[in-house]
Amino acid sequence: MLRFRNLASGSTGNATVVEALDEASGRLRPTRLLVDCGLGIRQLQTRLATAELLLQDIDAIFITHEHSDHIGCAEKLAQRLGVPVWMSRGTRAALERMDFGQTWCEARDGGAITVGDLALTPFTVPHDAREPLQLTCTDGRRKLGILTDLGVATPHVMQHLQQCQALIIECNHDPDLLAASRYPYFLQRRIAGNHGHLANAHAAEIVTALMQPDAHDPLGLLVAAHLSQENNRPELARQHLEQAVAHASVQPEIAVADPVLGTTWHTV
Repeated sequence: MLRFRNLASGSTGNATVVEALDEASGRLRPTRLLVDCGLGIRQLQTRLATAELLLQDIDAIFITHEHSDHIGCAEKLAQRLGVPVWMSRGTRAALERMDFGQTWCEARDGGAITVGDLALTPFTVPHDAREPLQLTCTDGRRKLGILTDLGVATPHVMQHLQQCQALIIECNHDPDLLAASRYPYFLQRRIAGNHGHLANAHAAEIVTALMQPDAHDPLGLLVAAHLSQENNRPELARQHLEQAVAHASVQPEIAVADPVLGTTWHTV
């Protein structure tokens, strides 16, 4: 079984727990991966508690890139738990002042990673960071794609998202709200640029391209994530995703991650 729960999603912090349990493997408990930990450690403990989890339940950490809303308590958590912390060599270089001891493991574009019953495949994305990665996670039967913090979806990105049954996708901003915001012009350009963040319409285009009408096991769950609290609205993100799947033979479930509350558990 593969399931996930977003704990926080937005500029104030990002964290998602992905959990897999293969009963045939004989493991006594699920494998649990924390994707990003852009919260203080006490905050993280509180969010995990809402999911009935403890810090000690985390088996590995995957850091997508070095921006503060994705790093948070990564150093303290690695030192406390001593679990593997996967990130790219570029991300590690950008965090050279942090001490991960022997816990750092290098994640590479397309390089398979095994964590218990989870198989991860990182892939590069265009974003204004040293070597940003997003990833897919599978238990061997179901596949989850995690796609946030990128300006555009390249063919390389789209290739990795094929055959996902669930997708966490960035719906960062509405262009009109961004243009009317208090953000200075240079920041607006950065957000809307090819190495910035996905607008709602761009996220919808990605979803439309992934909705293959003849797919044997179609995309059945979409979670809009990383919404800007100032430059987007949950109803706008949902509306764009609903329009993207309006003509699909099987309508996927659509959820929107709250910046503070995240989501409930979702089974893929």
